Amino acid sequence: MQKYNISINYKMKTKLMMLFAAATMLVACGGNTTKNKAAEEAVPAIEIDALLADAATMTGQEVVIEGLCTHACQHGATKIFLMGSNETKTIRVEACELGAFKQECVNSIVRVTGKLVEDRIDEAYLQAWEARSATEKEHGEEGEGGCSTEKAARGETGNSVAERIADFRAKIAAEKEATGKEYLAFYHVDATSYEIVEE
Repeated sequence: MQKYNISINYKMKTKLMMLFAAATMLVACGGNTTKNKAAEEAVPAIEIDALLADAATMTGQEVVIEGLCTHACQHGATKIFLMGSNETKTIRVEACELGAFKQECVNSIVRVTGKLVEDRIDEAYLQAWEARSATEKEHGEEGEGGCSTEKAARGETGNSVAERIADFRAKIAAEKEATGKEYLAFYHVDATSYEIVEE
């Protein structure tokens, strides 16, 4: 009888040790899972080149992008430009409800979360631009030469309003011949948050 009790105690001790080992493994795995979960929740940023290449399929979606800020608009820094591999791979970011961007963004790597928006330039847009330009001339105002950073991003070659409009008309004609679309599509991001990743 004594021998039987010793056997039971041995089996219980063995089971308890196995349960302890299993619990230790679960706690250890649980800790790693938490770290992995946190890593998964950090959304990876899309490179500017990749965003522009797939922009037509991502319009209206929330995106996270990261790039070198090459320029902030001079009128209160309400927009910045993030560059990819070169200045033709640049996207405009609007501050929207954020109000403005910090001037420290310029020449820094900036990470932005926001909604991707399509901007279409078609004949109606160009005619409205011509009408605005004519009104400005009547009132003695100078025609807009445009932001050089945005012009580079859109591949513009003209300097005056008339040259820029003629340039767009030629590009729309080429687009219509190539794809059947009677407009040019450009994209920008309406920011909901941003951070300077590296200065």
